Order: sequence, then structure tokens, then C-alpha cells
Amino acid sequence: MQHLEDPRDIGDYVISARSFNEYRAMFALTDDDLHGTILDCPGGASEFTAVATAAGATALAADPIYDQSIEALAQLVAVEADRGNAHTVANSSRYSWEFFGDAEGHRRVRRASARTFAQDLRAFPERYVSAALPTLPFKDDEFDLVLSSHFLFTYTDRLDSTFHREALLELHRVCRGEVRVFPLIDHAGRPLTALVDQLREALADLGMPTEVQRVDYEFQRGGSHMLVVGNAGS
Repeated sequence: MQHLEDPRDIGDYVISARSFNEYRAMFALTDDDLHGTILDCPGGASEFTAVATAAGATALAADPIYDQSIEALAQLVAVEADRGNAHTVANSSRYSWEFFGDAEGHRRVRRASARTFAQDLRAFPERYVSAALPTLPFKDDEFDLVLSSHFLFTYTDRLDSTFHREALLELHRVCRGEVRVFPLIDHAGRPLTALVDQLREALADLGMPTEVQRVDYEFQRGGSHMLVVGNAGS
């Protein structure tokens, strides 16, 4: 992971420690959604798996960062929580702060989520699977719901349309219900309408229904929509 002196630069990728409440908002999750099997991919340092499991779901997270030792990863995600906060503050005009109150509120939420993640990782390491899109080590139709946050579309400057198509197909393969992807803008806040339309058309040709839904969450300005990929007949 690249740590840069200039906080305006996102670096390679940011390991984000998003909270359970952020997940509920950005994926429009209902109580019913939290009673099935759920995959968070890539999971990063989010507390979602820990809190969703405590709420009654059977949740797993997948991310290539989980190939590190538990203690090394716990230390890294604490550093990344602060780096991610510094990046958002340095680019504050791109963000709407109402959800967190202010930048300090954002830092507190992300630090708390990173701590919950690290505690759960130590207690239940089997919930955190080292895996990288576009190839996942799960069975067909293994999950009721698959969530993918701030990876696809976010990094279009380094992940091309072919990667996006292959990743969506793989997420769909392991899901018997819905795949939900958020947001549909890149890390600089640029809309990606043409790419979204291209991918929806490709999936439709394979018999996979898709929908773009507005959600009640907008931290990145313009980032208030998710892509939902369903299964025909579901």
C-alpha cells in the first residue's frame, strides 16, 4: 500500500473502514436483507461483516489484503483510516459532510470501524477470506446478497471496462439474489454514465437484469446511486 506525503493523492488504493450504518445507507439495506448470507467484496476494513453477523446475518468479507498476518493488518488499517480521512479533508469540496457532521466526525467513525474490524478479525478470522476480483473462491449461488463498495467504478483510471465486466460476472456467479455496487462515479467524483450503460447492456445480453437505484446517501458529491444486478426470475 502506497503512503504518500500529499494527502490529495489517493495513491494506489485506500483501505477504507466504512461503518455498518454507511453500508445500510449506501446499499439501501433493509432488516430482511440482514437475515441471509452476505458477501462484502472487497471488504477492506469495514465493520460490516462483524456487525451484520451480530444482527443475524451470515456474512463474509473477501479482499486480497487479508493475506497479511492479523496483527500487521490491524496496524495497517488504523493507519489507513487516518490516511483516508486526510485525503477526504484535503479534497473536502468533493464531499458532503452531513452524514458525519464534519471531518472530525468522519475520522471518529472510520477509526471506530477499523477497531471493530480488527477485533472481529482476531476473534473470527474465518470470516475474512483472502481473494481478489475477478476470481473468487466461492461456489455458484453461495450468497443471497453481494455488496461491492468503492472499488468497481471508483478506480476506472486503472481498472478497464473488461475488468469491470469480468468482476460483475463473477459477483453475479456467486450470488443467487442481488449484487449491489456503489457508487457509480470515480474517486474524483466524475460520472461514468457511458461505462455503466455499456456494462448494463453486456449483462442484459447474458440475461441478467440490472437497475440503477438512487439511495439515501451521498458522501462523495454526485455519488448517490447504486447498480443492482439481479437474477432472471428472482
